[in-house]
Amino acid sequence: MGQSVWDVHGVWVGHVVDVRVIRTKSESMQSHTVIGLVVSAIRAPLLLGITRDRQGRWGWLSELLARVVYAGCTFVPWESVDSSDTGEVHLTAMRKELTRV
Repeated sequence: MGQSVWDVHGVWVGHVVDVRVIRTKSESMQSHTVIGLVVSAIRAPLLLGITRDRQGRWGWLSELLARVVYAGCTFVPWESVDSSDTGEVHLTAMRKELTRV
């Protein structure tokens, strides 16, 4: 959280404010897989987990809050992440190719 995100041409995209995951279940185990990052150029990195309840469901208040909080945020698919081991996230995509949340 809070890492700066840079596109393939060195253009700053924003800070990581949340992580999107999917839950997969098998008979013996449950796991989570990261599918992407939520990046904001104007918000602080404090959004993790505020939009869903403990079972992962959206409530009406959470959905309304998410619309306000995530306004202007960008979704970065995990496949577009080139590296994140230097304290910054570098992408293989251009900023204009990314979608809004």
